[in-house]
Amino acid sequence: MFSFFKTKKVDYQNKPSPLLVDLHSHLIPTIDDGAQSMQESLSLLQALQSQGYIKVITTPHIMYDSYKNTKASILQGLYQLQKEADAQGIIMTIEVAAEYYLDEGLLPLIQSKEVLLIADKYLLFETSYTHRPEQLEEIIFEISTAGYTPLLAHPERYRYIKNQKEEYQVLRELGVEFQVNLNSFNGYYGSQAKKNALFLSEQGWIDFLGSDTHNIKQVENLSIVLESKEYKDIYKNNTIKNRALL
Repeated sequence: MFSFFKTKKVDYQNKPSPLLVDLHSHLIPTIDDGAQSMQESLSLLQALQSQGYIKVITTPHIMYDSYKNTKASILQGLYQLQKEADAQGIIMTIEVAAEYYLDEGLLPLIQSKEVLLIADKYLLFETSYTHRPEQLEEIIFEISTAGYTPLLAHPERYRYIKNQKEEYQVLRELGVEFQVNLNSFNGYYGSQAKKNALFLSEQGWIDFLGSDTHNIKQVENLSIVLESKEYKDIYKNNTIKNRALL
């Protein structure tokens, strides 16, 4: 986990959002499908701050065939983003990890320990939305064997999940923790993603909530979710660990 800027101690209890930390976003400009300019990155940071966040752990994509980001390139991107945020007077803690796509490039990175983690512990990964990877269990095992906690990004969005209880439970038994996207609760990603998010909430299987911010529309939708009954209901059955990342 890498950080170039720390906020002063504040009274967290008076903040409007109980999350305070966002651990999934795409804020470093021009390196993936997130922010496409430094100005957009700064606007997104300011918008997240207005939602009550005091810390972001931004997570650029790393994909073998598409987004060939490396630890070095991501850290350089963080340095530039922090420099501009400082100049604009944006008072937030900004750190980086990465969102790893489960492909042929992931296993070598795990084995060489060339991975960017959340809180020096969690490896955030995603899969194809439509096809369950044949090597899913193998990669989860390798992540755990390396001493990391596998954290699956937006499990509610994978359309290959057909039997919710059985398939999600198998992943839980393998030690996988779940990061659900907040905007799934208002149907932003479609009715099935919302249905899956509500199921995971009812089961108590949500560990972290993320914005998965790529653009300003997604941040604007957060204000609706954070005031919704569905959001408040999450805390009835789930232990949400975002604040533990402060």
